[in-house]
Amino acid sequence: MPILLRVLKANLAKTRFWIGAALSLSAGAALFYLTTTTIEADASSRFRSMARIASYTIGSRVKSYTDVLRGTAGLFRANPKTTAEQFHDYVAQLGLAQNFPGIEVINFAEYIDENRRPALEQQIRDRLHALGADRPDFAIKSRGPGSTYTVLTLIEPIQPAAIERFGMDLEWRKYTSRTLADSRDNNAIAASGTRIPILSGPNRHGLAMRLPVYRPGMPIDTVAQRRAAYFGSVGIGFGVNNLIAGVLETLPIKGTRLTVTDMTPVPAEQNAPQQPLLLFDSSYGDADEPPPWLVWRSTVLHVRLPIEFNKRVWMTDFSIPVRNLYSRFDAYYPWLAAMAGIITAALLYALFQALATSRRHAIQLAQEMTRELRSSQSKLQASHEKLRRLAAHTEQIKERERKRIAREIHDDLGQSLLAVRIDAEMLASRTRSHTRLHTRAESTLQQIDATIQSVRHIINDLRPNVLDLGLSAAVDWQVADFRRRTGIACHLIENETDLKVDDQCATALFRILQESLSNISRHARASEVHIELHLHENVLSMAVHDNGIGLQPGSRNRPGSFGLVGIEERVSILGGTFSITSESRIGTTLLVKVPVSSQPSLSRPPSKEVHTKSEKLPV
Repeated sequence: MPILLRVLKANLAKTRFWIGAALSLSAGAALFYLTTTTIEADASSRFRSMARIASYTIGSRVKSYTDVLRGTAGLFRANPKTTAEQFHDYVAQLGLAQNFPGIEVINFAEYIDENRRPALEQQIRDRLHALGADRPDFAIKSRGPGSTYTVLTLIEPIQPAAIERFGMDLEWRKYTSRTLADSRDNNAIAASGTRIPILSGPNRHGLAMRLPVYRPGMPIDTVAQRRAAYFGSVGIGFGVNNLIAGVLETLPIKGTRLTVTDMTPVPAEQNAPQQPLLLFDSSYGDADEPPPWLVWRSTVLHVRLPIEFNKRVWMTDFSIPVRNLYSRFDAYYPWLAAMAGIITAALLYALFQALATSRRHAIQLAQEMTRELRSSQSKLQASHEKLRRLAAHTEQIKERERKRIAREIHDDLGQSLLAVRIDAEMLASRTRSHTRLHTRAESTLQQIDATIQSVRHIINDLRPNVLDLGLSAAVDWQVADFRRRTGIACHLIENETDLKVDDQCATALFRILQESLSNISRHARASEVHIELHLHENVLSMAVHDNGIGLQPGSRNRPGSFGLVGIEERVSILGGTFSITSESRIGTTLLVKVPVSSQPSLSRPPSKEVHTKSEKLPV
């Protein structure tokens, strides 16, 4: 059997070890996963935030270009006759290279009909001659009788490629013509999405925006009014590369790839592809870089954000290798967390096992102590029962002894004193003629009477003979004697039956009442006492209430004070209950309840409150 126990303990220790190892590894793995997930989530959040900032920067630049366009339109609305020199000065003060590096060209196109065409053609020839680019055969291409034209007449800054576009009719292409007409009728910016050839090239795209210009002072509330007031449009041409230049450099993390795609297709009549047009790719020329939406998400983070470009939708795609987002500490942090988790879990498991072992030992010790305590309690309870039975037996013996001594004093000493008194009384009556002898005989008779009275008190103190008449008669006598001795008003209230109880119960209740009244007379400073004696359902209750000063703190446990202890012990012997309540200025109430088995008899006339007087009992 001991060998089997040792084997079981060894197997249990091994099982606990492997459980601890599994828990530690699980905790380490969980912390590794949580840390990795947290780092990835943080990196993704940071990258998304940077992407939103970059996208917002691009959108803000587009808006600033739009503001330049509106400002140029305001120039021509204020002065429809703006000259080339004035236009040149206006564009120069904008400082395009410093403030708007993406804008390549700003122009004005005049809207004319067929009647105005010859004069405008001559004006353009003169302008080309002043710029040193003579084209005497210049003519605006006609699309037929009744045609209208939107002809570029002012272009800044002046460059060879821009000079080639002087006199170009923007309405020559049907799609551009429809776009300009919609812009004119709605007083809105036009952005066709077609590339400007002179600004475009490999991974280099040039786009334009135009805004209608109306004659000052003319209403433009309706479409008809806007058509009547329309006299041309201003436009800007910008390179997408220059627009986005510098955006990636502002990002705190390097290695980000950015692509910008125009998601709104251009009509097929422009010989443009119907698929989205890639406007910008920061990794152009790198054959190893696939498009960002085709990259595996576990190695590259990808964020796609839209930008509105004058009713067209640009989609910006930001992508970056995950490794670029991690610092060296981020690479080692999950492993450190895993090691910390393993060590912490192992320590906690070891602490738990130590606490569990200590708890088991403590429980075993507590069980042993509990068994010993219960055994001691049983022995102590048995000892208390023996002491209680001994006290009850002692009390019975004491009461029987008091009763025997009282009876012997009554029968022997009483009869002898009565015989002596009779002789003394006869002697006194026969010596009336002898004065001195008669006086002596009278004095002896008085001494005998005093002795008889003393004996009577001794007998009553030992055991009043009135107890033989029942508990009610004994209580009546005790109340009357207390009132006579102390002068304190004492009232007895009892039920309408005569209390028939055994001698032990009657004696105990009489002694309890005697002790209670004695305490009241010595300590309570009461002027009135109420005693209630009731029998209900074989339970006899006695309540003693006074209107004194109440119990003082600590008086119940005062050394040398055994009155209340004796009362409690007497009640316990009878199997009853005892309680005492006391309040300052209200008094003290002592309540005793004991079970009785005998039924009450009706031999006594009913009375609610009985006031008795002390009787002179014969010896």
